[in-house]
Amino acid sequence: MSFLRNPRSLLEATKAPKQFRLMSQLGDLGSGAGKGGGGGGTIREAGGAFGKSEAAKEEEYFYKKQREQLLKLKDDLKNEIHFHEEQIKRHQDAINRHKQRVTQLDKE
Repeated sequence: MSFLRNPRSLLEATKAPKQFRLMSQLGDLGSGAGKGGGGGGTIREAGGAFGKSEAAKEEEYFYKKQREQLLKLKDDLKNEIHFHEEQIKRHQDAINRHKQRVTQLDKE
């Protein structure tokens, strides 16, 4: 409910996991176990250029995945807006029809 009153807190809440992930790392990604980048698998634990490139690919994958999810969310919201606008139009037409019937009944 606090998100409804303060949209900025919703924005901050969506940023929190990413900030936590970035702050929880002490070294470069893929720089090897014990150097702050390890624990992500044998390639990352080995470190070196290959570990760093794999870490970069992983980060890129999640960035693209998040971007796809945001685009899908935006598209879904646009579809929902269109649906509700159509519902408003249908309801307004029904109201007008009922008003016309009431005026016709008043004339009789």
